[in-house]
Amino acid sequence: MVLNSGDLVSVDFPGVTGIKRRPAVILSSATYHAIPPDIIVGLITSQIKGLGDTDYILQDWAVAGLRVESIFRSFIVTLPRSANIIQIGHLSERDWQAVRACIKIAFAELGDLAIDRD
Repeated sequence: MVLNSGDLVSVDFPGVTGIKRRPAVILSSATYHAIPPDIIVGLITSQIKGLGDTDYILQDWAVAGLRVESIFRSFIVTLPRSANIIQIGHLSERDWQAVRACIKIAFAELGDLAIDRD
């Protein structure tokens, strides 16, 4: 299965109280997918209370294939590609841009770092 950034999937998502089947959004890029055997996903939840600066209420949730109003929460995990991943849909461009903005807020400011591979 080809997975792209912004795709919505159903996965067994590890959380605070155990593993639960839930929707998630693919955050990792095609470049990342080229070699590692895993994917990076972010949580999609219908629990809208207690929103923070790194949460986003999805505007086009129904078009994306979700059954109820949902939010992106910056709860990020890495899962093996061998996980039981089921594709649901894809975020609209405006929702994907907002999710990316949340990720930028959630992670430490890294600036323009270069990797020295020597």
